[in-house]
This record gives sequence, structure tokens and C-alpha cells, in this order.
Amino acid sequence: MREVTTGPRVLLKRLRELMAEPLEPQERLDRIVREIAQNMVAEVCSSYVLRSDGVLELYATVGLNPQAVHLAQLRLGQGLVGTIAASARPLNLTDAQSHPAFAYLPETGEEAYNSFLGVPILRAGRTLGVLVVQNRTKRAYREDEVEALETTAMVLAEMIATGDLTRLTRPGVELDLGRPMSFSGISFNDGVGLGHVVLHEPRIVVTNLFNEDSQRELERLSEAIGSLRISIDDMLSRRDVAAEGEHRAVLEAYRMFAHDRGWVRRLEEAIHNGLTAEAAVEKVQSDTRARMMHLTDPYMRERLSDFDDLANRLLRQLMGRDIKTVAETLVKDAIIFARSMGAAELLDYPRERVRGLVLEDGAPTSHVVIVARAMGIPVVGQVKGVVSMAENNDSAIVDGDDGKVHLRPQPDIESAYAEKVRFRAKRQALYRELRDKPSVTKDGVEISLLMNAGLLVDLPQLMESGAAGIGLFRTELQFMIASTFPRAEQQERLYRSVLDAAGKRPVTFRTLDIGGDKVLPYFRHQGPEENPAMGWRAIRLTLDRPGLLRTQLRALLKAAGGNELRLMLPMITEVGEIRAARAIIEREVRHLSRFAYSLPTRLRLGAMIEVPSLLWQLDELMAAVDFVSVGSNDLFQFVMAADRGNSAISKRFDQLSPPFLRVLRQIVEAGTRHDTPVTLCGEMAGKPLTAMTLIGLGFRHISMSPAAIGPVKAMLGALDAAKLNALLLEAIGKPNGTHSLRGVLMGFAEDSGIPL
Repeated sequence: MREVTTGPRVLLKRLRELMAEPLEPQERLDRIVREIAQNMVAEVCSSYVLRSDGVLELYATVGLNPQAVHLAQLRLGQGLVGTIAASARPLNLTDAQSHPAFAYLPETGEEAYNSFLGVPILRAGRTLGVLVVQNRTKRAYREDEVEALETTAMVLAEMIATGDLTRLTRPGVELDLGRPMSFSGISFNDGVGLGHVVLHEPRIVVTNLFNEDSQRELERLSEAIGSLRISIDDMLSRRDVAAEGEHRAVLEAYRMFAHDRGWVRRLEEAIHNGLTAEAAVEKVQSDTRARMMHLTDPYMRERLSDFDDLANRLLRQLMGRDIKTVAETLVKDAIIFARSMGAAELLDYPRERVRGLVLEDGAPTSHVVIVARAMGIPVVGQVKGVVSMAENNDSAIVDGDDGKVHLRPQPDIESAYAEKVRFRAKRQALYRELRDKPSVTKDGVEISLLMNAGLLVDLPQLMESGAAGIGLFRTELQFMIASTFPRAEQQERLYRSVLDAAGKRPVTFRTLDIGGDKVLPYFRHQGPEENPAMGWRAIRLTLDRPGLLRTQLRALLKAAGGNELRLMLPMITEVGEIRAARAIIEREVRHLSRFAYSLPTRLRLGAMIEVPSLLWQLDELMAAVDFVSVGSNDLFQFVMAADRGNSAISKRFDQLSPPFLRVLRQIVEAGTRHDTPVTLCGEMAGKPLTAMTLIGLGFRHISMSPAAIGPVKAMLGALDAAKLNALLLEAIGKPNGTHSLRGVLMGFAEDSGIPL
């Protein structure tokens, strides 16, 4: 019986042998196209590679004029080859020359050929080149031939990705894999970071492409998919994730993909064609990503990341990889690239080696961003597609000031940003000189500049920033980064450490503010909510679960023994909630007194103004508390009906709009009437322009991130608060239909020489 010498399995076996031989890159590539042509009974086989300048260059051919190699070129979108590269989709034509995209290159001599099959050379959904076969006869290539050519293209993708072909490039020419790229996102935290890419979930490189035993690979695939399905079902049943909003949708999407028979069938077909189980997953993942990247439906585009994560989970199942970060191997100037990540995961990285964070998803108020801000790490979020375009150790720049990310930047851009970093360092040195100087405006108004905190990593910045105290200590962050509820002893130790670090400076502890977008995976929620931000959260949750509040209050009271304790209640809607919380506090004080514990010398109780209903209870509120603090993030969200995490409307509404400034002025006036101190601790306090506006409205206590204190203090020295107050009261006191006073306020700052 004659041995079969054609077919996908035979081809892949020959390619595996070629990849193992000690050949020069050009010879290996030439022999690969010859093997493909022979196996597919094609008269032409050509390989084009995409360069960084958007040009597809002919790198190897059999059948066309060999003199055209490295000379024949097509731009992206030009000709059939350029069309395949631009669309990342194959073309199967019986009469190539009649296709409207056909472009004749006389140096190749391809006019004699009619049938044409071209497939993109893909890696992680990214086009690196095009592989083509042609014949004189007019024929349509079979589906199994298309599949075989796509599988073969994976071999070439790895040759390109591993740098084997870089030696074949002419001086001054780079392949597309090393092309400089720039992305625009949203600034989540200021600062500039220069360094090298560290993929939070490093792309798994499949090196074992070809199988020896298809049946064994099918069994491995079946076992891995079974484990994957069990793990997803377990996540959905073991935890009450219904309250987690979008997280539930993601898990449901994972389950849908994991049980999708079409997906599994494509994986099995790739194995039948000679691939290992992991190579099959990589191929199908890459093909799917290439197709979905060109969809216009935004919902389907969002599902792309769900599919990527699922495929990566399956790859890790097959390869037995541990995805935990190994801190010892981290580069010293890491720019972390992630689709999304948790706060605890960021804390696993050694702070001194992290220069920046880039997220494809996220929001300014997401947990990881709050932690990154506390650690002083520049963050840019909503950078779609950046993870697929990055490789570990690529050079990168994160511009948290402008929301830009530069991947593999050109030398002139790198030099410009290095200078920007040096300038920022000089400016920070000037801010440090202001650290011990009083926070006083040009016309002698004293302003208390406080800092926001929530973790032990924040505490050293209290002294370094020169803050007058901690205006907001977010106690929930300790709960968010833990795997179980922190015990009372753990809470007490943390609170005592905070008070010890502050010394005589005031510290305001906000009681547990969970629910909404602050989900604890180990806490069972009541059920799904259509509007979590306005649902069962903060004081509502802790009054309904008083055991949580009592445990925290007991820890705070014991930690503050012999000192003043300032407690602030979040998301108060009506004054009755304050009375209910005060009753629980008094009960805990009596309990500790009975057992002779040292108690605080003074207990001051405050409330956060975040819910608009309090605007009609201001006089009653001011009489019921010792102080109030405006949570401008939530208050603005609720007043303007603008979801602060929704990028589609984030630029439509401005905190410097006259209606919102009137609301803030109304709160200040109520505090003045009752001699009740008023603080603002939202994002508004952390920018010199908006902080200037708050002082003009009458705020004398503002709390911000530690890094913002220097710039705000520098602004104070040039500000005439009385002059700005007169300007603002006139501007907001009359109806004028103005969308925002930002331009007016920037003009005032410029005329007054105020640094912003």
C-alpha cells in the first residue's frame, strides 16, 4: 500500500521537522513554502510579512519570480494580500484577477495564475503577515484546505513573533511586531511612568504545536473543558455573585462560551488536523479574536474580552500554569498591563518596582484604582486592545496626566517624556519645600488640607505630604483586600496604627461603606439590584446587619482609647439613620465601660452628604452631628443623574456647572448657620482648579490624595479667596444657562498668576 504524502497531518509533520533543523531563517522560510506548495498541489506559495510602516513585503515564494523576494510590496488594504491583512479574514477565489481588489505586480509574474487562497498570519488576533497559494486552473479551494493553510500560518506567526525573521530586514526597516504604537484612554491617576511591559496575565506561548496522538489530545481537551466548566459553575453557585452586576454577566458569558458546541467542535477539528490541544485553543482563539475585532456592535466587541479570558483559562488548565505573580522576577521598572485586576493583586507587586498601570477596563472609582492612587502609581484606563498589542519587556510610557499610553515609543518621544519626568521631580521638590509651611491664601484665609487614606501603605504619606490630618479613612479597603471578614482584633490593630501614625493630627474614620460597586466576594448579598449605587449599601447595609457595625465600632472605640475618635457615617439619606447609628454607638460604649476598657476622651460623630434628599434636611442635619463631609463624587452623580463609571457620558457633565456649585454653596451656608464644620473629601478637592473653586465657595477643610496636597498648597499662595468668592457668588447667583464655569475660573487663575 502506497504511503500517503499529502494532507494536513503530513504537512504539519514536515513543518515540525523543518522547525527543528539548524537552518538560516531565509532557508527555513523557503523550504516551508515549498512544502506547503507540494502538499496542497499548488503551483505558487508565497509568504508576506507586515512591516512597521504598514507595508507587506514578500519574504518567500515558490512559483513566482524569486527575484521579487524582499522587493515586491503592498500596502495594507492594497491588492488581495493587503485586503486580507487589513480584514484579518481569508480570501478563496476561483478567478483572482476579476476581483475588484486585485493589484498586478509585474515583478512577481503572477498574471498566469487564476485560483487564489490567502489567509492572515495571526497571533493573538493580530495580523503579522499573509500566506498565499495559487493555481493556474480556476478552482475553489476546499474547506479542509483553508483550515490546513490557517493552521500552517501559525508556524509562521511563531517565527515572526520569536524574532527569527528580524535578521532578514533591511537597515532602518522593522517588522510590525516592533512598531511604535500610541493609545488614548482615560486618566485615572496623575503621573508619568517610563519602563517595560509586564503583562498581568502573561500570554501563554504554545511551543508544542503538533500532536503525535490525536485521540490523546482530544482526551486532554475534554478533561480540561470539563474542569473549566466545573470551575465556572462553582463560581456561580458557591458565591452569591448575583449582586455583583457586570461580574455576573461575565461569568454567565464564560459559561455560555464553555458550553458552546460550535467552539468545542472547532477545537476538535484543529486537533484532527494535527495540532496539540493547546495549539488548537490558541488557533481558534486567534481566529475568533480576528473576526470579532472587526464587528461594529459594541456589545459583541465587549464580549471579545470574555472569550479571551475563557480561552486563556483553558490554556492554563491544559498547561498546568500558575498565574500568580512571582515578585522576584519582576523587572525594576514595571508598567503593568491588564484587562482588569483586583486591588489585592496590585498589592502583590512590590511598590518600588512599579512605574505605572494600564487597564483595558476599570473606572476612576474601581478598587484597584483607589489602591493605585494611594500607592502613587500613574494609571490610565479604558485603553481598549492594548494588552493584545503588548509583549513582555516592550518599552512603554504611561502618561497619567493626559490619559496616553505609548508602546515601544520612538527615541524622541522617550526623551521628551524623560524630560517631563525630570521636570515633575523638580516640581515635587518645590512642593516638599512647602510641606511645613502654613496653608494660607494670599489674603490670609487658613485652609486645612487633609488627606484621604484607607490602607497601611498610605500612612507614611501623612508626614511626607504635610497633610493636616486624615479627612477620610476608608475602613472598607481593609475588607476589600481580605479573603474573609477581618476579625475584630485585626481591625483594632489597623485603627490603632493609623492613630499612632497621625499623632496629634485628626483622623476621621468612615464606617464600613460596602455594597454598590464595592463588592466583598465573601459577603452574601440580598439579591440582584438594578441600580446598585442606589441600593443596599453603606449605612443601609450596616443598620440592617448591626453585627458588622457593632464589631467595627468596638474595634474603633478600643483603638482610640485615651484619644479623640471621629466617626463619619456614609450615605445618610435621612436624619433618623444618624439617630439609629448613635444608639448602636452608645450601646457599645456602655458595653466597653462595663468591662473597664479605656475609652476615647471625646467622640465626634459626623455624616457624609452624598444623597440629594439631605439638601432639604440641612438645618436638622447640622443640629444632629458634630461635623459633615461632602462626598462630591456620589453627590454629583445623584444630582446630575450621571453614572460616574460610564465613559459615554463622563464628559457631558462638569462639576463646575452652576447648578452643582449652588448645591455646594448651600451646604456651606447651612454649616455656617449652625457653626458645624464642613469638609469636602471627593475628587474635586484634588485638582488645583476645583480646589480653588471650593475655597471660593467657602470651604475651609478639603481632603484629597496625598500627591495632590503639594499642587493645591502651591495654588493657595497666589489665591485671593475674597476676590474669587465675589466672582463665584455673582456667577452662580443669576440664571445664565452656562454649562460650566470652567473657562471663567481658568481665566481668573491666569489673570491672578495662580499655578494650576
